[in-house]
Amino acid sequence: MAMASPHRILSRHHRIPFKFILTRSFSTSTSRPQNVPHLRTYDPHTSLSSLRVNPSRLLNTLHHTSQWGTGHRYGAHPTETGMSRLALSDSDKSARDWFVETTKALGCEVSVDEMGNIFAVRKGREGTEGKAATFVGSHLDTQPRGGRYDGVLGVVGGVEMLRVLEEGGAETGFPVGVVNWTNEEGARFPISMVSSGVWAGEIPLEKAHGLKEVGGGTATMRGELERIGYLGEMPASHEAMPMAAHFELHIEQGPILEKEERKIGIVKGVQAYRWFTVEVVGQEAHTGTTPFNARADPLLAASWMICLSNRAAASFDGALASTGILTLEPGSVNTIPGKVKFSLDIRAPTDKTLDMLEKHLRSDFDNVVADATRNGQEMSVTWQTDSVSSAVYFHDSCIKAVRDSATAVLGDENLAREMTSGAGHDSVYASRRCPTSMIFVPSRKGISHNPKEYTSPEDCAIGADVLMQSVLRFDRQRVATEG
Repeated sequence: MAMASPHRILSRHHRIPFKFILTRSFSTSTSRPQNVPHLRTYDPHTSLSSLRVNPSRLLNTLHHTSQWGTGHRYGAHPTETGMSRLALSDSDKSARDWFVETTKALGCEVSVDEMGNIFAVRKGREGTEGKAATFVGSHLDTQPRGGRYDGVLGVVGGVEMLRVLEEGGAETGFPVGVVNWTNEEGARFPISMVSSGVWAGEIPLEKAHGLKEVGGGTATMRGELERIGYLGEMPASHEAMPMAAHFELHIEQGPILEKEERKIGIVKGVQAYRWFTVEVVGQEAHTGTTPFNARADPLLAASWMICLSNRAAASFDGALASTGILTLEPGSVNTIPGKVKFSLDIRAPTDKTLDMLEKHLRSDFDNVVADATRNGQEMSVTWQTDSVSSAVYFHDSCIKAVRDSATAVLGDENLAREMTSGAGHDSVYASRRCPTSMIFVPSRKGISHNPKEYTSPEDCAIGADVLMQSVLRFDRQRVATEG
């Protein structure tokens, strides 16, 4: 699909009352608009529709942060560049400094923990001091050849929420906040979502601090946190910084929403995945003197296994199988390999489906080896489990807040759909310690982890409105249940 102009005519599926996104005039300052009431005390009866994001300011802020770590240019427009802002780099420090300064100016109390996670908290109504905040969370670090929207939109959407609340004088029932998680991508220090994992108590602090940068460098996470001034004194723990809930706005990173002409993905959870290294051992032999019926060719067997993995995954609902790494020995043009290793990444929406797929593939791979050894040559296959991540199911209370907010913003429930995330996010670890959900917005052509990653201004604004309303709806729910 061609790049959509923010002023395009809406398609037949887009008959929704968000014309204000395209036509309403906004100031880029934080002064209070004349048509927004100044709410000096918490009022649960105030219409949420009176609080809307400023689309121009939201996009200007996103592109403003792209000055730190600007990456590959793919077009002539000033914003047609990717990003290369690796975690704890100098450019990441600059983006972090901006986040701290901006949220402090909006009246937030800012804390930094031992993993460099930055928590900006806006106080709630009187008497809720010390209560856990409802957080918006995502990340400012990027892939080395990434785009402008992955993670960054979620943080900027959170900052925009704070600006709207501040300029509207809106008091929430309980504290609300924004968190920037450290090294979500895992592109520099090789554990993705590592800092939210430490916060959740799932990854030891010492292991995270000791991670060395990829590519043979000697820098460690702890050393770089110290170097850029973001090694906080607060423990990286859900006990030191509890959350009442965690909402994350994110680009879909896939083609479904765009293909179906929908605006919002209501994320119910994250699919399960398992990573394996599969080793096939055969017999090295001369390519010119060994006939086919005398060969034990592990590369040929591995190629059958890879094809079978794709075919098998396609037969299970929502499952996927992929191979990204293949190595062979000895690597000579006129020698049949003796050993082949390949990566196998399998994913499915549920653990049960993944169990069935893995069992199916193990049987298939054994059959390939059995067929290959009928000529008397020896061949074997072994599996090494590298990583296991169970399916994550988000919380009904947060999913309902997102669903109700999407319907309110879009005016048509058919423009949103429930989804399972195919990629990992910090919300995975957040969900272990607090109610959580995510909001997806369309990615053009499903492209992500790529400089050409793009989400239209219209869709960014819609997502940010749904994000803000989700937080406010959850806040009202807390008042109703906690008092």
